[in-house]
Amino acid sequence: MHEYPITSQIVKIAGEYAQKAQAARVVKINLVVGDYSGFIGDSISMYFDILSEGTICEGAELSIRKVHPMLRCRSCGDLFKKVPFSFECPKCGGEGGPTEIGKEFYIESIEVE
Repeated sequence: MHEYPITSQIVKIAGEYAQKAQAARVVKINLVVGDYSGFIGDSISMYFDILSEGTICEGAELSIRKVHPMLRCRSCGDLFKKVPFSFECPKCGGEGGPTEIGKEFYIESIEVE
C-alpha cells in the first residue's frame, strides 16, 4: 500500500518536469527499482495507471528496470548475485557481504513531447 504515495510523487515530479520543459505530455518515465528498495514494481505500475488519469502523464509508458541484490565477497572482492539461503561466493567459496546494490529507487529519466 505504500506504493500509492510514492507513485503519486512520481506523477507529480514527471508533470512538473513536463511543464518546465513546456511539453504537451509525458511519453515515458524510466524508473529504477531495487529488489531490496521496499517497493514493488507491479504495484507502482497499477497505481500509475490510476493516478496519471487526467494529468499530463496520462497514457505515458512506465518502464521499470529491476535491480537484483549483489553481495561482495570478503575474500576475493568479486560481486555476485545473491541467491536464497546462501552467501557463498561462486568464484572462491568465500563469504559475501551486503552492498547497496539492490536498494535503488529513483527516476532515471523522463521523456516528453
